[in-house]
Amino acid sequence: MAVLLITYDLNSPGQKHAKLLEKVKQYNWARLSESSYAIETDESPQQVFDSLRPITDQNDNLYVINLKRPYAGFGPQDVNDWLESKLPY
Repeated sequence: MAVLLITYDLNSPGQKHAKLLEKVKQYNWARLSESSYAIETDESPQQVFDSLRPITDQNDNLYVINLKRPYAGFGPQDVNDWLESKLPY
């Protein structure tokens, strides 16, 4: 399985944030920051992007990127543990 980074900015008031999060949380996930999630999936970045894009507006930002080791960062221990157990080399 791959680990992908989903990062987004919903740039208009009244955005469908709950709908986007509902879709993201269908995967095995860890929250990296307010609008960044790591997910574990067999889907490609393009497939995940294509499933999320209809939920966003034209002026929003959305990226889906492969994650792998090595990496650097810090945050909550449960997120660190998730990354350690999931990220491939």
